[in-house]
Amino acid sequence: MRRLIHRCGARLMGLAAAVSLAAAGSGMAASPSASAADATVTASVSVDAGGALAGIPATGVGMNVAVYDGNMNHSAVPGLLKDAGTGMVRYPGGSYADGYHWQTHTVEGGYVAPNTEFDTFMSTARATGAQPIITANYGSGTPDEAAAWVRYANVTKGYGVKYWEIGNEVYGNGLYGATWETDHHASKTATTYATNLVQYATAMKAVDPTIRIGAVLTTPGAWPDGITGPGDSMDWNHTVMSIAGSKIDFVIVHHYPIGTSQADLLGKPQAEIPNMAATLRSLINQYAGSNAPDVGIAVTEANANAYKNTSPNGLFAPDEYLTWMENGAFTVDWWNLHNGTDCGHVTTVEGATDYDDGGILSSGASCEPPLNTPFPAYHGTRMITKLGAPGDTLVRTTASTSLISAHAARRADGTLAVMLINKDPANAAAVTMSYSGFTPSSATPTVYSYLKNATSIGSATAGSATRQTVPAYSIVVVQLRR
Repeated sequence: MRRLIHRCGARLMGLAAAVSLAAAGSGMAASPSASAADATVTASVSVDAGGALAGIPATGVGMNVAVYDGNMNHSAVPGLLKDAGTGMVRYPGGSYADGYHWQTHTVEGGYVAPNTEFDTFMSTARATGAQPIITANYGSGTPDEAAAWVRYANVTKGYGVKYWEIGNEVYGNGLYGATWETDHHASKTATTYATNLVQYATAMKAVDPTIRIGAVLTTPGAWPDGITGPGDSMDWNHTVMSIAGSKIDFVIVHHYPIGTSQADLLGKPQAEIPNMAATLRSLINQYAGSNAPDVGIAVTEANANAYKNTSPNGLFAPDEYLTWMENGAFTVDWWNLHNGTDCGHVTTVEGATDYDDGGILSSGASCEPPLNTPFPAYHGTRMITKLGAPGDTLVRTTASTSLISAHAARRADGTLAVMLINKDPANAAAVTMSYSGFTPSSATPTVYSYLKNATSIGSATAGSATRQTVPAYSIVVVQLRR
């Protein structure tokens, strides 16, 4: 799925001693209290602390920035991104990348905002403490141009940029009938892309053999996955991997799940991601040879398809990030940092304003809050920092109802944290929690909370290790001592 140029540049027990987090009418985060009078639904969650799924990667929580966003390097941005645990920042911006010439800082047929050039971006990434991931221009560029960028970044400037994508959504070049991606190559086939990809990788690694090269794949189960285009003998993914699989270091997909309703959207991480990740891993194992265990999965664009600046997306964001990480992705890069300036599609969803845009922060447009005001997806993402940190281990959880998403992290210091996401917009959930491989302290745990339409995260010591109440449309993280 793409969000072209103007917005996306390519494209969430019992009742005794439970925590009740009352939603404040002011929109501020409430603190937990001991009352559970509002809980009307019961659920159970089991945590297997010994059932390791994946480590939390340093680059797991990622963000996209785009050169048409004049605020992408605003002085407030590094602090906001750091507070959200951002470990990867993608540049220069989705579909723009396939028309962007880094040496002249121009985009064919597009607008480039002042103060968005590569060096300024790198200052922001470094101030954030995040690694950059750069999309080299495949559509209108050359292997030599990309190699020169590697030389400038890593030899001349010493930035040590490790991750490089070759093109954005190249399959949108007209091969399958839809054209949103710039591609000046005479042939638009997957075979041509894969052959050129190998040339890019060779030229770029000749400059710096330590870099990692990513190949654009179609998202499993989403259009045009499984379609054999004219001039190819197999579909895009099998063609690209059969030619370039042994030459690449990671595969790239984008995930914009199409939810037919808020409830449908909130079920997508669990419904879609495990199968998508398993399909990608199978492709890697089939074609990457002895290098297969070292080939990673990068989700370099992700967002909801609707309800973007409202409560549903605040719940969707951490669920999306964590489910992909649990299934092996080393980065999930949210689209996008700032909203656009289009005020033409303003609606109300679950008591919040939806500007029909993908930004995690306000652009400060006339219809929006002040510049850099965080939207719900930002607060939901920030709740991941209360769950765990890079080096901690995500472990297995099971919930008795699909209205509750649960994630847990076994921390390096021996403690455990559990995230509970209540996707019911009307009812609080009284959740009973049980554990294997971990015996929690009887002390009252610390509980962080992000409530529906709140503008900050609350915290309190409340409830118990086995009983918590999660208000409607909210997230709690329970931090447990052994």
